[in-house]
Amino acid sequence: MTTQRRYHYLHVALELLKSYGIITAFIVLCVVLSIVSDYFLELQNILNILRQTSINGILAIGMTFVILTRGIDLSVGSVAALAGIVAASFATTSSIAGMPGAPYWAVFATVIGILTGMVAGGLSGTVVSRFRVPPFVVTLGMLSIARGLTLLYSGGLPVPDLTPRFRWIGTGEFFRIPIPIFVLLGVFAVSWWVLGRTRFGRHVYATGGNPRAATTSGISVGRVRLLVYVISGGLAGLAGIILAARTGSGLPQAGISYELDAIAAVVIGGTSLSGGIGGVTGTLFGALIIGVMNNGLDLLGVDSNYQQIFKGLMIVGAVMLDSTRRADSH
Repeated sequence: MTTQRRYHYLHVALELLKSYGIITAFIVLCVVLSIVSDYFLELQNILNILRQTSINGILAIGMTFVILTRGIDLSVGSVAALAGIVAASFATTSSIAGMPGAPYWAVFATVIGILTGMVAGGLSGTVVSRFRVPPFVVTLGMLSIARGLTLLYSGGLPVPDLTPRFRWIGTGEFFRIPIPIFVLLGVFAVSWWVLGRTRFGRHVYATGGNPRAATTSGISVGRVRLLVYVISGGLAGLAGIILAARTGSGLPQAGISYELDAIAAVVIGGTSLSGGIGGVTGTLFGALIIGVMNNGLDLLGVDSNYQQIFKGLMIVGAVMLDSTRRADSH
């Protein structure tokens, strides 16, 4: 083999690694954990990983829309808690914690929860797009507002005794596969289509890539920014409903720090914090990497506090890699 051909193969390998690095990292992590743990590849363990990943995956996909437009949504954890407890109050048989006339149909309670999330996201998006307040500040405020509303709405108490049909969203199975996994795959498929195949998706990338050029091209940047926060809020509401259904009650303290996992999944998945680059495929694998890493560390008996350290290091590493790539592209 000539030296020129070796360089050619090396170049191809590096390009493949650059294009599919997140998938390669996921496969390598799975191979390592399957070697060091006898239980990792068991079917029940794999289903547990996917079930646990589903909530963070849904939150992270919503976060991807926001970050693609150069925004950030720090409120998703609190919004998930608010939406979950509102939906639970419509689906409980408790005469104390429920709304008058409860329990309502599970579909109705689910729609109410998602709408709650969309309203919260819409408020954040309106302030960001109309008043040009930095997304970090707006969503940090919404984080506190949504958590306060959750405590006021529930009186600081959980909403128990959810109906079996509502709980099916979080605990049901279809062909032995947990329902939250199907929900995650459905959200991923729709989001992938919206971002990759629709005019709105192109506007999202254009807004994040160069807002001034997007405005010159006739794109309503403010409207796009508003809609991505509505999407993020709606998906946070859906995640909160699944969480409430899985735990069997709406919990006012649910969703604390979930925004960090969602941001981590997006950044690890290759979406640039500078906007305009990335997508939900990388985010899905980013969420899977976090889920697999958490599961692997649990199987190995590693203290859960170390998981936070590893996660923080992964975020910093991913951001450093993104900065390096952007510097090279310039």
